[in-house]
Amino acid sequence: MDIVVIILEILKYTVPSIIVFLTAYYLIKQMLHAQERKTLLELRKQTTKDINPVRLQAYERTVLFLERITPNNLILRVFQNRMSSAELHAELLSTIRAEFDHNLTQQIYMSSGAWEALKRAKEETVKIVNIGASKVDESTPGINLSKSILDMCMQIDKLPTQMAIDAIKEEVKHLF
Repeated sequence: MDIVVIILEILKYTVPSIIVFLTAYYLIKQMLHAQERKTLLELRKQTTKDINPVRLQAYERTVLFLERITPNNLILRVFQNRMSSAELHAELLSTIRAEFDHNLTQQIYMSSGAWEALKRAKEETVKIVNIGASKVDESTPGINLSKSILDMCMQIDKLPTQMAIDAIKEEVKHLF
């Protein structure tokens, strides 16, 4: 009987101690978890505060890119007197590629949908330039290619670059 009394005496002290320990462990675990969530939320808030201006700048740069490769703006910037159609064609394509390469990193800050709209606009603009070039002889003056491209643009309801700009503006409006 002595052993039963000793065991009961031990249980009388250990069971409450175990209960207090488990309660303290659970409360401390909950408190640490809440603190971790709070820290992550604060970090996310700070990251958003730092990255939003960069994201907005990326959208601005891509709109600038699209404006720069809009056929009429592109022709005005690239065309020089005494250029042949072949030279103008090559220079237009080179300028589009260079502008695109210069803005490649902006895709990090944009949604994949906005970036795809931008790439599609670039590809469609290249098609317009190539189709325009196929309609004129390479040895003719560059002004003939310019007219061919601008005539095609007049026939299009909405230029691909403008469609991409509209998509980007819509995305920016939802994000900010």
